[in-house]
Amino acid sequence: MLSQPIQSSFLLPDGSEVIIETGKMARQADGSVTVRQGNCILLATVVANKDPKEGQDFFPLSVDYQEKFAAAGRIPGSFFKREARLNDYEILTSRLIDRALRPLFPEDYLCDVQVLISLISSDPEVMPDALACLAASAALAVSDIPVKEIISEVRIGRINGKFVVNPTRSQLEKADMEFIIAATEMNLMMVEGEAKECSEEDLIKALELAHDAIRVQIKAQEKLKELKGITTKRDYKKPVEDLDIKAKVEAFAKDKIYEISRKGSAKHERSDAYSALKDELIGSLGTEITDVQKKLAKKYYADLQWEVVRSMIIDDRFRLDGRKLDEVRPLAMEVDILPGPHGSSLFTRGETQSLTSVTFGTPLDELLVESAAKSVDSKFYLHYNFPPFSTGEVKMMRGQSRREVGHGNLAQRSLKQMMPDSSTYAYTVRIVSDILESNGSSSMATVCAGSLALMDAGVPIPKHVSGVAMGLITREDNKYAILTDILGDEDHLGDMDFKVTGTREGICGVQMDIKVDGLSMDVMREALNQARAGRLHILDAMYEAMPTAREEVKSHAPRVIKISIDKEYIGAVIGPGGKIIQEIQKETGTTINIEEVGNRGEVSIFSSSKEAVEKALNWIKGIVMVPEVGTEYEGTVKSIKEFGAFVEFLPKKEGLLHISEISWKRLETMEGVLKEGDKVKVKLMEIDPRTGKFKLSRKALLPRPDATAKA
Repeated sequence: MLSQPIQSSFLLPDGSEVIIETGKMARQADGSVTVRQGNCILLATVVANKDPKEGQDFFPLSVDYQEKFAAAGRIPGSFFKREARLNDYEILTSRLIDRALRPLFPEDYLCDVQVLISLISSDPEVMPDALACLAASAALAVSDIPVKEIISEVRIGRINGKFVVNPTRSQLEKADMEFIIAATEMNLMMVEGEAKECSEEDLIKALELAHDAIRVQIKAQEKLKELKGITTKRDYKKPVEDLDIKAKVEAFAKDKIYEISRKGSAKHERSDAYSALKDELIGSLGTEITDVQKKLAKKYYADLQWEVVRSMIIDDRFRLDGRKLDEVRPLAMEVDILPGPHGSSLFTRGETQSLTSVTFGTPLDELLVESAAKSVDSKFYLHYNFPPFSTGEVKMMRGQSRREVGHGNLAQRSLKQMMPDSSTYAYTVRIVSDILESNGSSSMATVCAGSLALMDAGVPIPKHVSGVAMGLITREDNKYAILTDILGDEDHLGDMDFKVTGTREGICGVQMDIKVDGLSMDVMREALNQARAGRLHILDAMYEAMPTAREEVKSHAPRVIKISIDKEYIGAVIGPGGKIIQEIQKETGTTINIEEVGNRGEVSIFSSSKEAVEKALNWIKGIVMVPEVGTEYEGTVKSIKEFGAFVEFLPKKEGLLHISEISWKRLETMEGVLKEGDKVKVKLMEIDPRTGKFKLSRKALLPRPDATAKA
């Protein structure tokens, strides 16, 4: 018999109730809950091993979010008709949850933890990803797995100038700001989102409102935890410590680490020096040390390196490569460097480099983005690739990692803000960023390179978008350092890593991971303003390289002409079974797409040949054009009869040019007068009201002979 479930609930600002329940489903998991809003229900489970694996020296947390298609009464569209690997949307949601949860676990907790969140019932208006982190945190809260704090997560959208917590799907379509924010009772933990050039103060306001909403959700989780009777968390095996080895490591290596760090050297030179010092350290400990002690010494060495570099940056205001705290690395950028793609750029910032290309496609190339609740076609998408050679490593190539999906998404949503309206811009646009070198923030290099490549391709984006990665290092004495354009080595040093993209006018994209307790909004403002200065510095260089978008696409890029026709003519252009449109495409070498929009048909014609596009355009115009009595046309003789000729004066529209209407002079026979294929100008004289047949005249366009001259 099922035990009585336990519930806790809260209200969103719009009055919607969210119910958290435990004790009914998945009871063998260490912690499990369902979260419900409307008809949307998420099931979250968490299970942790009791002990870490032998020799484990890292925290193995795995988070998977998946939407069951049955939740929306749908069957998956794959060949196997079942849910398979996570799609990009699910991966991105999983990453958001992972980044928020990971800092909650004790630093010395090394047991495997698996968090699974599934959408088991869908509501067309409720966005489930905004509830997923709440569900994961609640499952941890009602378990005995050791976590330091409870968190939650909300989406903030700005619709018609007003901020809305967890907007509906319909509301979100009208938003000009959208951010997902995770936080504990006291501290922000994670921020990710996009905006149409919002100000730094707009972002701060969104963060404050989100934090207020999150505190309400945390109280509901605390109540559920109390009702469940969770008062203590399980004990766990701590990693082995050796204070004697730790002291020896510090005595031998501390000053030497500082000397290497203070040289301001390049990445590989610095890495080689650190590695050589580590080898010296291990050698200095003698041959008597055990393998366990040797492993501990390497760990203490890495911890010491982290501490020394952080102190150097805060106290000396000096960075690993010798830069000032707010200095951007040297920039180099080129456009139109590849002859094949429709647009290309090479963007280099220090030791980070992106080779980016733009390809134009037709509506047939749109990307299907499928989720349980909704499937949409996207006309703009970006793919990011991070090959191992970019960091001088050898690794197996096994498809795109979650990191690549996440970095590509940040760049895509940033550049999307400047893309022309998809309803009027006919092209499908694909951007590919291949990272050739990486030493910090290749995603921001992708944004810059993508913006340059779009302008090189002739995409009419009005402004450049750039991005910069920032770091923040704080200390207990309230001293801190904000770093502009962080290195790879600086990435893991910080208490807040954040990336900000945008134009000169405002922010387009944000990704932040905040690890410090008690970060004030004043420090946040300072960090955002320093990020803005770095972003503007990069933008100045980008405008020098490519001031505006090309007025036309390149000669080898597909041309497109878009026309609107009456809805009633769509069938005539397509033809029975697609016969007519296929014939047009085959004869002209074009690709034609027709979309029904209201009471109109939007026809897009694509080809790399201008002549082919015009030929197809004229063909379609002929089909949809209504013949008008009294109008002149240039026709083609299709057949000769003894009583005249049949002339095609519009595509698939023929009329009779009677022998008496060819010339003012009386003709006894058609022999030698016209032949098939001749071009002839005619005037439409009459449309038979009964049969709809067309009567044409050539002589009506010729000067009438002078009667007196004939006499």
